[in-house]
Amino acid sequence: MERTLVLLKPDAIQRGLAGRIISRFEDKGLKIVGLKFMSLSDEILNEHYSHIVAKPFYGGVKTFMQSAPVIALCLEGVDCVETVLAMCGITKARAATPGTIRGDWAMSMQANLVHRSDNLEAAKVEVKRFFAADELFDYASALTPAIYSADELQ
Repeated sequence: MERTLVLLKPDAIQRGLAGRIISRFEDKGLKIVGLKFMSLSDEILNEHYSHIVAKPFYGGVKTFMQSAPVIALCLEGVDCVETVLAMCGITKARAATPGTIRGDWAMSMQANLVHRSDNLEAAKVEVKRFFAADELFDYASALTPAIYSADELQ
């Protein structure tokens, strides 16, 4: 099973969409193995956005990401990273496909409700950045046999 990171950004919190967004992931059949409400420090943001920290727009990204708490989720499932990418929609939210999280509820490039890991390698790094090992849970879900066929779990 793969794991991936999702951050419900400050706009999701401010707009009261957290429960609805989390429900979409649960309704799809993804398992929550980590969840926490947190404020983002300069240190974690500088590390998380190291690829844009030198860009002139980074100050605005940082201010936005610290404007309210976020919810960090670690989700687990077969092809979890790809599934979450599809569910979230493209970064430019106003162009995102209806039916996706961003396509249904967002209009902005920055205030686009969610961050999600881009690929499996990034997911592994990002999950460790936001969750200590003892904050992630391994448990058998009673729903697994209803969500996946046996051969998908091998």
